[in-house]
Amino acid sequence: MIVWVNGAFGSGKTTLVDELRTRWPEALVHDPELVGYVLRQIAEVPTGDFQDLRLWRRQVADLAVGLVEEYDRPVLVPMTLVDPGYAGEIFGALKGAGIEVHHFFLKVSRQVLEERIDGRSFTPDDPARDERVRRWCKDRIEPCLAAADALPADTTFLDGELSPRELADQVLSHVRAGA
Repeated sequence: MIVWVNGAFGSGKTTLVDELRTRWPEALVHDPELVGYVLRQIAEVPTGDFQDLRLWRRQVADLAVGLVEEYDRPVLVPMTLVDPGYAGEIFGALKGAGIEVHHFFLKVSRQVLEERIDGRSFTPDDPARDERVRRWCKDRIEPCLAAADALPADTTFLDGELSPRELADQVLSHVRAGA
Protein backbone atom coordinates (compact mmCIF):
# COMPACT_ATOMS: atom_id res chain seq x y z
CA MET A 1 0.00 0.00 0.00
CA ILE A 2 1.14 3.50 -0.82
CA VAL A 3 -0.04 6.63 0.98
CA TRP A 4 0.81 9.60 -1.24
CA VAL A 5 0.63 12.97 0.53
CA ASN A 6 0.35 15.75 -2.03
CA GLY A 7 -0.02 19.52 -1.83
CA ALA A 8 1.71 22.80 -2.55
CA PHE A 9 5.12 23.62 -1.15
CA GLY A 10 4.57 24.57 2.48
CA SER A 11 1.31 22.63 2.81
CA GLY A 12 2.72 20.26 5.44
CA LYS A 13 3.38 17.07 3.48
CA THR A 14 6.64 16.17 5.22
CA THR A 15 5.30 17.18 8.63
CA LEU A 16 2.25 14.95 8.13
CA VAL A 17 4.40 12.04 6.96
CA ASP A 18 6.66 12.50 10.00
CA GLU A 19 3.56 12.33 12.24
CA LEU A 20 2.26 9.26 10.39
CA ARG A 21 5.66 7.57 10.69
CA THR A 22 5.69 7.90 14.48
CA ARG A 23 2.23 6.33 14.68
CA TRP A 24 2.78 3.72 11.97
CA PRO A 25 6.34 2.53 12.64
CA GLU A 26 6.27 -0.29 10.08
CA ALA A 27 5.72 2.21 7.25
CA LEU A 28 8.65 3.19 5.04
CA VAL A 29 9.16 6.73 3.73
CA HIS A 30 9.97 7.23 0.04
CA ASP A 31 10.87 10.83 -0.80
CA PRO A 32 10.85 11.27 -4.61
CA GLU A 33 12.87 14.48 -4.28
CA LEU A 34 15.88 12.29 -3.52
CA VAL A 35 15.43 10.59 -6.91
CA GLY A 36 15.41 14.05 -8.48
CA TYR A 37 18.58 15.08 -6.68
CA VAL A 38 20.36 11.95 -7.93
CA LEU A 39 19.22 12.56 -11.51
CA ARG A 40 20.45 16.18 -11.32
CA GLN A 41 23.92 14.82 -10.48
CA ILE A 42 23.85 12.55 -13.54
CA ALA A 43 22.09 14.53 -16.26
CA GLU A 44 20.92 18.01 -17.15
CA VAL A 45 17.39 19.01 -16.24
CA PRO A 46 16.60 21.49 -19.05
CA THR A 47 13.47 22.97 -17.42
CA GLY A 48 14.96 23.07 -13.91
CA ASP A 49 12.15 20.82 -12.61
CA PHE A 50 13.12 17.16 -12.40
CA GLN A 51 9.44 16.15 -12.55
CA ASP A 52 9.64 17.04 -16.25
CA LEU A 53 12.06 14.16 -16.74
CA ARG A 54 10.25 11.00 -17.86
CA LEU A 55 13.03 9.03 -16.17
CA TRP A 56 12.22 10.71 -12.82
CA ARG A 57 8.57 9.68 -13.08
CA ARG A 58 9.51 6.12 -14.04
CA GLN A 59 12.08 5.82 -11.26
CA VAL A 60 9.72 7.21 -8.62
CA ALA A 61 7.05 4.67 -9.54
CA ASP A 62 9.52 1.79 -9.92
CA LEU A 63 11.15 2.47 -6.56
CA ALA A 64 7.76 2.71 -4.82
CA VAL A 65 6.67 -0.60 -6.38
CA GLY A 66 9.98 -2.17 -5.41
CA LEU A 67 9.70 -1.02 -1.80
CA VAL A 68 6.20 -2.45 -1.45
CA GLU A 69 7.12 -5.73 -3.15
CA GLU A 70 10.47 -6.18 -1.41
CA TYR A 71 9.47 -5.22 2.12
CA ASP A 72 5.71 -5.84 2.13
CA ARG A 73 5.20 -2.72 4.21
CA PRO A 74 3.19 0.45 3.65
CA VAL A 75 5.08 3.27 1.93
CA LEU A 76 4.50 6.95 2.75
CA VAL A 77 5.30 9.40 -0.06
CA PRO A 78 5.42 13.16 0.63
CA MET A 79 5.55 14.80 -2.80
CA THR A 80 3.96 17.65 -4.67
CA LEU A 81 2.56 16.15 -7.86
CA VAL A 82 0.06 18.37 -9.62
CA ASP A 83 0.60 17.93 -13.35
CA PRO A 84 -2.36 15.67 -14.30
CA GLY A 85 -0.33 13.83 -16.92
CA TYR A 86 2.52 13.14 -14.52
CA ALA A 87 0.12 12.05 -11.79
CA GLY A 88 -1.60 9.75 -14.26
CA GLU A 89 1.73 8.25 -15.28
CA ILE A 90 2.93 7.57 -11.75
CA PHE A 91 -0.38 6.50 -10.20
CA GLY A 92 -1.15 4.40 -13.30
CA ALA A 93 2.16 2.55 -12.91
CA LEU A 94 1.50 1.94 -9.21
CA LYS A 95 -2.03 0.68 -9.77
CA GLY A 96 -0.86 -1.32 -12.80
CA ALA A 97 1.51 -3.14 -10.45
CA GLY A 98 -1.48 -4.06 -8.29
CA ILE A 99 -0.57 -1.71 -5.46
CA GLU A 100 -3.28 -0.01 -3.43
CA VAL A 101 -2.78 3.77 -3.56
CA HIS A 102 -4.31 6.26 -1.15
CA HIS A 103 -3.82 9.78 -2.51
CA PHE A 104 -4.28 12.74 -0.17
CA PHE A 105 -4.06 16.41 -1.10
CA LEU A 106 -3.52 19.06 1.58
CA LYS A 107 -5.54 22.18 0.81
CA VAL A 108 -4.05 25.30 2.34
CA SER A 109 -4.77 28.96 1.60
CA ARG A 110 -2.26 30.99 -0.40
CA GLN A 111 -1.66 33.29 2.59
CA VAL A 112 -0.80 30.41 4.93
CA LEU A 113 1.44 28.79 2.29
CA GLU A 114 3.38 32.04 1.84
CA GLU A 115 3.74 32.46 5.61
CA ARG A 116 5.02 28.91 5.98
CA ILE A 117 7.47 29.27 3.09
CA ASP A 118 8.74 32.58 4.50
CA GLY A 119 9.26 30.88 7.87
CA ARG A 120 11.49 28.15 6.46
CA SER A 121 15.22 28.14 5.92
CA PHE A 122 16.34 25.95 3.06
CA THR A 123 20.02 26.90 2.90
CA PRO A 124 20.91 28.75 6.14
CA ASP A 125 24.50 29.42 5.05
CA ASP A 126 23.44 31.06 1.78
CA PRO A 127 20.75 33.72 2.27
CA ALA A 128 20.63 34.64 -1.44
CA ARG A 129 20.03 31.02 -2.43
CA ASP A 130 17.53 30.69 0.42
CA GLU A 131 15.52 33.57 -1.07
CA ARG A 132 15.68 32.02 -4.58
CA VAL A 133 14.27 28.76 -3.21
CA ARG A 134 11.49 30.64 -1.40
CA ARG A 135 10.62 32.50 -4.62
CA TRP A 136 10.61 29.19 -6.58
CA CYS A 137 8.21 27.66 -4.04
CA LYS A 138 5.95 30.71 -4.05
CA ASP A 139 5.89 30.78 -7.86
CA ARG A 140 4.41 27.30 -7.78
CA ILE A 141 1.60 28.04 -5.33
CA GLU A 142 -0.92 29.08 -7.97
CA PRO A 143 -0.37 26.05 -10.25
CA CYS A 144 -0.65 23.78 -7.20
CA LEU A 145 -3.88 25.37 -6.03
CA ALA A 146 -5.35 25.33 -9.54
CA ALA A 147 -4.37 21.69 -10.10
CA ALA A 148 -6.53 20.45 -7.23
CA ASP A 149 -9.50 20.27 -9.61
CA ALA A 150 -7.59 18.08 -12.09
CA LEU A 151 -6.27 15.47 -9.66
CA PRO A 152 -7.46 11.85 -9.88
CA ALA A 153 -11.08 11.31 -8.88
CA ASP A 154 -10.10 9.12 -5.92
CA THR A 155 -8.03 11.90 -4.30
CA THR A 156 -8.98 12.64 -0.70
CA PHE A 157 -8.77 16.35 0.12
CA LEU A 158 -7.74 17.36 3.62
CA ASP A 159 -7.72 20.72 5.37
CA GLY A 160 -3.97 21.30 5.55
CA GLU A 161 -4.45 23.99 8.16
CA LEU A 162 -5.38 21.37 10.77
CA SER A 163 -2.71 20.13 13.15
CA PRO A 164 -0.46 17.28 12.00
CA ARG A 165 -2.05 15.08 14.67
CA GLU A 166 -5.58 15.77 13.38
CA LEU A 167 -4.48 15.17 9.80
CA ALA A 168 -2.77 11.89 10.72
CA ASP A 169 -5.96 10.77 12.48
CA GLN A 170 -7.91 11.42 9.28
CA VAL A 171 -5.38 9.67 7.04
CA LEU A 172 -5.16 6.61 9.29
CA SER A 173 -8.94 6.42 9.62
CA HIS A 174 -9.34 6.63 5.83
CA VAL A 175 -6.64 4.01 5.17
CA ARG A 176 -8.07 1.60 7.75
CA ALA A 177 -11.60 2.05 6.40
CA GLY A 178 -10.33 1.18 2.91
CA ALA A 179 -8.44 -1.91 4.09
